[in-house]
Amino acid sequence: MNVFEAIETRKSIRSYNPRELEEEQLMRILEAGRLAPSWQNKQCWQFVVVKDKDTIGKLALRSGLISKANFFIKDAPVVIVACADPKASGHLNGQDYYLVDVAIAFQQMMLAAWEMNIGTCWLGAFNENKVREILGIPEKIKVVGLSPFGYPKEKDSLYAKAIKTFAGSKKRKNLEKIVHWEKW
Repeated sequence: MNVFEAIETRKSIRSYNPRELEEEQLMRILEAGRLAPSWQNKQCWQFVVVKDKDTIGKLALRSGLISKANFFIKDAPVVIVACADPKASGHLNGQDYYLVDVAIAFQQMMLAAWEMNIGTCWLGAFNENKVREILGIPEKIKVVGLSPFGYPKEKDSLYAKAIKTFAGSKKRKNLEKIVHWEKW
């Protein structure tokens, strides 16, 4: 699979096979994040790799903004929490670049995973304080996102199907609606 194939075919996975990831695969995923570009190459990101089933269960049942919305991550063999030290990045034109830096790194990790048939799902609806408490993340560090990493189940769960429909996951705007040539 080449990069564009990974971009075209990657999708959010919400039903996971509990099969463990190989250590080499996990290290390749983390290396993809490490190699990402960042504000003045500051590399402000930090990643918490969670493989312990009890800890993943706590994240699944106690980290959602709306009750137990993230419960589906309980079956994933790995959850990676993407964090940043805002002071190790930049701020310009009202933009905090730690958010951009971590988003680029996390997306590279997700594309690297997809190339190895490992599914992911970027989660942004979480209670940062609960995640911080569960994982012992220092106050000065921002939790930017988290994602399960694992092999997709053959068939989506009813929950996964409902969320896909609700989120409109397959809908993409045409280029004509998002691209401006020369001027706005």
